[in-house]
Amino acid sequence: MAETESRPTNFIRQIIDKDLASGLHNAIKTRFPPEPNGFLHIGHAKSICLNFGIAQDYTGTCNLRFDDTNPAKEDITFVNSIKEDVQWLGFTWDGEARYSSNYFDQLHAYAVELIEKGLAYVDFSAQEVMREMRGTLKEPGQNSPYRDTDVETNLSEFAKMTAGEYKEGECSLRAKIDMASPFMCMRDPVIYRVKHAHHHQTGDKWCVYPMYDFTHCISDAIEGITHSLCTLEFQDNRRLYDWVIENISIDCTPRQYEFSRLNLEYTVLSKRRLIQLVEENHVNGWDDPRMPTIAGLRRRGYTPGSIVEFCKRIGVTKMDNMVEMSMLEACIRDDLNTNAPRAMAVLDPIKLVIENYEEGKTETLVAPNHPNDESMGTRNIGFSREVYIEAEDFRESANKKFKRLVLDKEVRLRNAYVVKANRVEKDEAGNVTTVYCTFDSETLGKDPTDGRKVKGVIHWVDAATAQAAEFRLYDRLFNVPNPAAEENFTDAINPESLEIKQGWVEAGLANNVPEVSAWQFERMGYFCVDNDSTDHKPVFNRTVGLRDTWAKIGE
Repeated sequence: MAETESRPTNFIRQIIDKDLASGLHNAIKTRFPPEPNGFLHIGHAKSICLNFGIAQDYTGTCNLRFDDTNPAKEDITFVNSIKEDVQWLGFTWDGEARYSSNYFDQLHAYAVELIEKGLAYVDFSAQEVMREMRGTLKEPGQNSPYRDTDVETNLSEFAKMTAGEYKEGECSLRAKIDMASPFMCMRDPVIYRVKHAHHHQTGDKWCVYPMYDFTHCISDAIEGITHSLCTLEFQDNRRLYDWVIENISIDCTPRQYEFSRLNLEYTVLSKRRLIQLVEENHVNGWDDPRMPTIAGLRRRGYTPGSIVEFCKRIGVTKMDNMVEMSMLEACIRDDLNTNAPRAMAVLDPIKLVIENYEEGKTETLVAPNHPNDESMGTRNIGFSREVYIEAEDFRESANKKFKRLVLDKEVRLRNAYVVKANRVEKDEAGNVTTVYCTFDSETLGKDPTDGRKVKGVIHWVDAATAQAAEFRLYDRLFNVPNPAAEENFTDAINPESLEIKQGWVEAGLANNVPEVSAWQFERMGYFCVDNDSTDHKPVFNRTVGLRDTWAKIGE
């Protein structure tokens, strides 16, 4: 086990420490059990970091087990994406990936065992009738007319269900527990239903599939899981978890513990809502960089380390709360501020013509790749008579607070010379397209010799060597902190969550991938190369801006 002082602590780790100290367990075994009906999101990352992190810290093991009990909604594409996400985050599961479907034969046998013990029965009631007879939180449920069917008949009917002799919805197998229980999950829950669907692992072998609450606890027991960690919505279901284990002939008795799920501002983490975003084309697929999926965050430029750090910072508690999006963004800023090399890109270009610079001349300037880390080295950048600058970095007139280029004023081009703007050229709409200036040839790497003070510095790219590029400026997908609370959450989609610009970038940056996967484009934010890039035109995604533009004024 890792040294205690090097590990975070929370109530789950305290339970584990106590279990090890008492000798209840000699080794720790956890599991991560996603359902392969969609891509994993940042909330799943919290569970991944918890389950795999505990296994690592206690020198235990963690299984990856797919909860594949609903083949109608599952797909091998989701299976593969989940494996990729877990590995990308830096975790390794114990042995081969497991599937609940690996245990279908055993699960079926345990269902038969419950029938034989008089603890399960086949119910032919329609779903609507069953729902009405369940009662409410204030009123007990009513017994099904099929509840007291004899064991032999139930065994025969379950065999017919298994053989495919009944249609979907025609009947189901229910556990016989207590229709008067104050916990709804204990009012004779369905544990098997008829489903005629092809399964991505077992093919067409089965016509009946077990429910999650029946499957999960038995799978944990089969695998010898010591601590089954779930989110708080499964808290009441722990009673059913324990009931199933106690009433079948299985040796292992794992325990379930619940922690609060992640609620993150300006997004939705309900898989149902994420599916709706994808299917209704509000986003461009599961890996759209505006999505809170791990695939989307990866494509946007988030690093595994930043996500793991975020999960560490938010901690593990039983308290439900809303986490600020700024906390996630701070984690990637902290990571990239240290690890991302600097470069220059112009997203909204106007041309700067240096009239006293020799025509046809080019020179190579040297720029540091990181202002605070000499180990990142330097890079060569071209410089010639014409460069591109940001349109917002020039004004014909401005007050003293504007520290960039103004007519008749001087500014330094980053890592280059001091220039002075003299005149402009505009298009028919009155927009400045070209600024004509002069440069001081004695100011490369030093201040003007006559003591002139030049406070402003702007970035630029050499027009002769720069590469045309597309820049996708991603922002928060929703414009309200809690879109799930809206009557129609899609009405809260931020219309400015994606802005596309055509501009210029230092030559050769995209060719550095995968050696360099992210850059800070000076003053513009942190960017990564998107997989839509081509050799002729790179596409850069903005991961995050240099500062939080959503922060309230005055904070």
